[in-house]
Amino acid sequence: MLPALPGKRLWRPRPATGTHDTDAGRTARTFMSRKAMKKKIKAVGLISGGLDSMLSAKMLKDQGVEVVGLNFSTGFCKVDHRRAVRRKKDQDPKKLRNEALQSGAEAGVPIEIIDVSKEYLEIVTNPKHGYGRFANPCIDCRIFMLNKAKEYADKIGAEVIFTGEVLGQRPMSQHRGALRLIEKETQLEGRLLRPLSARHLPPTQAERQGDIDREKLGDISGRSRKGQMDLVEQFGIGDFSQPGGGCCYLADENYARRFRDLMAHRGKEAITQDDIVLLKVGRHFRLSPSVKLVVGREQAENVFLERFLAGRWSLEVPEGGSPISLMEGDPTPEELRTAARITARYSDSKDTPSVRVRAARDAEIVWHEVPPALEEELARTRL
Repeated sequence: MLPALPGKRLWRPRPATGTHDTDAGRTARTFMSRKAMKKKIKAVGLISGGLDSMLSAKMLKDQGVEVVGLNFSTGFCKVDHRRAVRRKKDQDPKKLRNEALQSGAEAGVPIEIIDVSKEYLEIVTNPKHGYGRFANPCIDCRIFMLNKAKEYADKIGAEVIFTGEVLGQRPMSQHRGALRLIEKETQLEGRLLRPLSARHLPPTQAERQGDIDREKLGDISGRSRKGQMDLVEQFGIGDFSQPGGGCCYLADENYARRFRDLMAHRGKEAITQDDIVLLKVGRHFRLSPSVKLVVGREQAENVFLERFLAGRWSLEVPEGGSPISLMEGDPTPEELRTAARITARYSDSKDTPSVRVRAARDAEIVWHEVPPALEEELARTRL
């Protein structure tokens, strides 16, 4: 072999690669090299337990994205409340069906449930962007949850944050202006992905870089659910919550009326989490600005109300079927008598002229012999 000349490199044949050493060949090798080196990105998503967020998680996972779901327990979910009311006293609440966990199982992604009820109460009583039709602070709610998700994503190094939102599906929080506002206030421009409507929205950084294939994302918009049901069939999903049912108590007309009554008479600063829970249970009657009565509608609610007896007046008709009635505030003797009449009205003795009602608060017991309340009396105080 000849020695190399000073300042020169010996030419040696390039090992065979199966690709001719042309510009096109070098480009192909570079592309294949980048594809081989491409890292698997992470995405953190808001998983409510509904169909939309489940489909969004599934859509990303099928692209090879490492997905983690977050479910925030706010204290205002109807499904959570129904589960709590029907739970037996000795039953572990963690063993009851949770829709978010079920969604995660169907989509094949892990779900972390985070209790934010204490922090969230401040959002509900003081929403910066106001309420929707009832008592639903939808924009503030979304900003709050996305800020929480961003904190979590930053801890685990996730590049993408996603939701199951659909453009035009909800009038307050899912029109273009609201979606842009939410991105701006959370500082998630270019990072926040709505997979179901992605092709109607500006591409995220992950899409621009090719880490997520935009063409495999959705182009759903509006209130029709046909697009979602097509995806259910495409993905072969067998178990899911029926779409469009609505889980939030704050968007419920009856609950919102009770919530506004509580805000007006208690004051937002004095509202507790127990107050929020009791708004979900039974029939409600406002007896005075400081006194309210909650009457159980069924045995499960009676059992649930018994958890809140300490320090409150409770009423029932011991001889026969009776609701448990719980009083909020410190009633006068006349208000206690009115509560006894309402309790009698919903007992099995409602058709008798006089009913014996037991009222108790801690160790104090008072008996009332009263006629059941008339319907017109109920109408004046019912919330």
